[in-house]
Amino acid sequence: MPFFNFEGNQIFYRQQGSGELLLILPGNTASSVFHQGEVDYFSQTRRAVCMDFLGTGQSQRVQTWPVDWWEQGARAAGALIAHLGAGQAVVTGASGGAITALLTAILFPARVKAVIADSGLEIFPPGKLESEADGRDLENPGAAQFWEKAHGPDWQQVVQADSDMLRRFAQTGGDPFRGRLAQIACPVLLTGSLADESLPGFASQMESMARQIPDCSVVYVNQGSHPLMWSRPDVYRRAASAFLETVG
Repeated sequence: MPFFNFEGNQIFYRQQGSGELLLILPGNTASSVFHQGEVDYFSQTRRAVCMDFLGTGQSQRVQTWPVDWWEQGARAAGALIAHLGAGQAVVTGASGGAITALLTAILFPARVKAVIADSGLEIFPPGKLESEADGRDLENPGAAQFWEKAHGPDWQQVVQADSDMLRRFAQTGGDPFRGRLAQIACPVLLTGSLADESLPGFASQMESMARQIPDCSVVYVNQGSHPLMWSRPDVYRRAASAFLETVG
């Protein structure tokens, strides 16, 4: 199984296909194991790679996640693009992975050809972050099964680390971009569902993000849930494929 070294830690990734690199970034408590469908789909036309962020999936564990965890993930994504010798990559992510995909474009403009950011927000209301962290039911069989499949037998440690990070991030105001969306130089596609109850003020936030990103397209639909990538894969893949054609 492929790993690469990032800041002294081992990061796991899975890859399939050949050609132009498309990097897939999971949400916070998900992992690459749940993105095999996207890997299978995109590897038909390009080299599809999905990574596990530090502290998740099969990557090395860390006791405390930093408050800038998404930005740390973006640094890891940029490092993986360089490690794979791809020069440039299209980066897509869902939920927290969408935030990281946009941050990767901000931090590594020369390495990111385009971004598809699915079901993410510009600013997370601090109260929403805190309620998300406090409301996680580790005894719920469905949730426990999801997290165990994502991370293995120590899944509770992973979920607790993410919850602690969300609480600390809420205290900073809930803004991962800090006014930097206008710095994104590559084309961006934002996708999502208007029925996504996990994203408060989703439509207005999508509009705000689109107005700031110089080259930005938006696709959202009434159907689906969180994230659109999984709840309506047909819509997401159709929009992503059309966008990829426009960026070469």
